[in-house]
Amino acid sequence: MPRPKNKKELLELSKSTFGELNRLIDSLPPGERNKEFTPGTMNRNVRDVLAHLYHWHLLFFDWYKVGMGGGKAAMPADGYTWKTTPALNRWIWQYYQNTDLEEVRRLFNQSHKKIYGIIERHSDPELFEKKRYLWTGSTSLGSYLVSSTSSHYDWALKLIKKGMKSQDSLS
Repeated sequence: MPRPKNKKELLELSKSTFGELNRLIDSLPPGERNKEFTPGTMNRNVRDVLAHLYHWHLLFFDWYKVGMGGGKAAMPADGYTWKTTPALNRWIWQYYQNTDLEEVRRLFNQSHKKIYGIIERHSDPELFEKKRYLWTGSTSLGSYLVSSTSSHYDWALKLIKKGMKSQDSLS
């Protein structure tokens, strides 16, 4: 999957991978949607994967709000560094263990609409000019949005497909 280089590509790819992810989940029989993947991954079912995506949207929203307001947000999250991202991901996984798939899916769909709206509000230069905003450091706002949408959705698609395949091999 080529990385988007402009607003049009980012909108199209985030929309298409979001749609593909939802179609994949919709294609699963309801009883299969909650089945555990084989052991060995932290995200052990569809809910875990969507909760991960949703929570990373929330992190982005915080970075964006603080950064666009001229501040410097804690990245990736308060109390974590990029080197401790695995610990943050474990915290996210644990946090959503008592949330059911339908609720996580509803939250994820809402957050996708919000993040898509952020993309729509910005011009190509605002999205893809490196170092345009102090808070994005040496990269661009678009790079953060690609990571929060299309590339993360692609990761989720691959993980769910692999997890469903591993379920089939156990049957």
